[in-house]
Order: sequence, then structure tokens, then C-alpha cells
Amino acid sequence: MKLVFMGTPDFAVPCLEALINAGHEVAAVFTQPDKPKNRGHKMTPPPVKECAVSHDIPVYQPLSLRKSKSEDAEAAFKMLCNIAPECIVVVAYGQILPKEILDLPKYGCINVHASLLPRYRGAAPIQHCIINGEKETGVTTMYMAEGLDTGDMILVDKLAIDERMTASELHDRLSEMGAKLIVDTLAAVGNGTAPRTPQTDENTCYASMLTKEMCRIDFSKPIDRVYDHIRGMSASPCAFTELFGKRFKVYFAEKTGIKTDKPAGTAVDDKLGVSCGGYVLRLTDVQAEGSKRMSSEDFLRGKKVPAGTVFGEQV
Repeated sequence: MKLVFMGTPDFAVPCLEALINAGHEVAAVFTQPDKPKNRGHKMTPPPVKECAVSHDIPVYQPLSLRKSKSEDAEAAFKMLCNIAPECIVVVAYGQILPKEILDLPKYGCINVHASLLPRYRGAAPIQHCIINGEKETGVTTMYMAEGLDTGDMILVDKLAIDERMTASELHDRLSEMGAKLIVDTLAAVGNGTAPRTPQTDENTCYASMLTKEMCRIDFSKPIDRVYDHIRGMSASPCAFTELFGKRFKVYFAEKTGIKTDKPAGTAVDDKLGVSCGGYVLRLTDVQAEGSKRMSSEDFLRGKKVPAGTVFGEQV
């Protein structure tokens, strides 16, 4: 099948690789523009662009595909018309497709979404799923419509969430599942056996983009909620608190059954055990401001955190 692939981050790369390996003709790749990264602000291409270039696939990076938002949107639409793809596959592209593009391909535009729709529509389904303590998630392919993740569903693959799984680990699992599912989806679409299941608005929830303030740890919440919050933010953008007035990232923690009457956020010992919802939550994988990520044992070799220290105090 002749395809145009639209995607940007690491999550989308296995899908692109799988489509190439399955023998589809990927005529072009659309991705977000290069962005400055790190302290040197070096312009860095998106992972999908790097993958496409390695396969000698033409890459286009319009600022927007909506004519009211970008001067190059008209040129992008004409380019798509000239390519005449049978299907456009969209995986974490990060842009809204206007109706004229949605209606362009013979088989429509098909999206790979990292949740069990209609739950967790939106930009950050993987993180919100873990933050909310879900026990199951998965990947859904769907025909794209003008609404946000509201199109008719095609295929679904489910995955149980281990209680120790972080968002980054779930990201990688769902990315590989999505790669297999999109290949199966296009095979079904091509031979006319693909189901088309309309979504309902029952039991929906929206997975909004994560903000910096959402990453802050609130030790006054129940320990299960805080534990899920930490692993749902790990490894990026990463949950944080303050220690000695400086930002202190927490990549992982361990729940304990130890009860405490210390105020929330108070160190109950000198081993990064923190009072949380009446129990002790032990911070095990951390990063102090200006330092690198390390185990709590390594951190405590260079810095003492005595009992009574209060996490979350801003100076």
C-alpha cells in the first residue's frame, strides 16, 4: 500500500520501521520541525526524521497543516495531493489534520493511539493511565475524524499494567504493540476485513498534556496515589519535590507498610523515608539539582538527609 507516515517522537519509530519491513511503500514522512535541545541549543531532528533519513524516505516538516496557521500548509497539501497516498498513518504527530487531508486518501487517515479508547483521549494517555492507577491499558487503531481521538475504532490490543511499571517502561511496551497493530490494521483495511466500531462518549476521560506543576509531589495524598504519580511521571517529565530549598527529582519509590504520625513530607529516618498519607514512602531513585540520576544509597553517601527534614519546602 502506498503510504504517507506522520509522526514525531520515539514512540512512532517502531511503527514506521514495521511498515517499511512489511513491504509498504512509504512515499513520504511528515514530522515536526527540528528543535533546539540541551544547554547548547543545538538544532535536533525528531526521531522519526532520523529514521526516515536512514531509509532514504523524503521528509517534510511544515509548521502546521492548517492553512490558517502556517504559510507552508498550502504547499504541504499540494504535495500530499501529488503523492496521492492510499492511506495516511498518523502516530504521535503532534499536529491537527484538517478535513481536506482527512478526506484525501482512499482508505482515510489511520491513527495509532496508546490507550483503550474511548478512555484517555488526548496527548498524554500513557502517563495519565499510570497516575490514575489503572490496571490495564493498550493500543487502539482508528479512522481519524475531526474530533480529538473520536474516530471509529479498528483494532485493539490490551496489556496488563504491573504495579511497578513506570510510564517510560509502558511507553516502550505500547510502542512495540502499536507497530504490530498498525501492520495488522493495514492488512485488514486492504483486504476489506477491517472492523469499524464507533466510539461512545461513555466512560471517556481526557489525558491532557503534562505541565511542570503537575509533576510536583503532594505528600499529603494517600501513599498509593503518590506512588502512582511518581512512576507515572518517570522518567520524563519526572516527579519532583524540594530538598533543602532545591529541586529534587524522584524517579521511583517504594511503598512500605510502616505507619507514621509525622506531618506529610517529613523525613522519618535518614534513608529517604518520607511521611506520606500516614505511611512511610521510601524514595529510591533520585536526582538532586545540578547532579545526575542515582540510587538513594549513592545519593546518601554524599549528602545526609536527617530525620525531621521537610521535603517540599521552597526557599
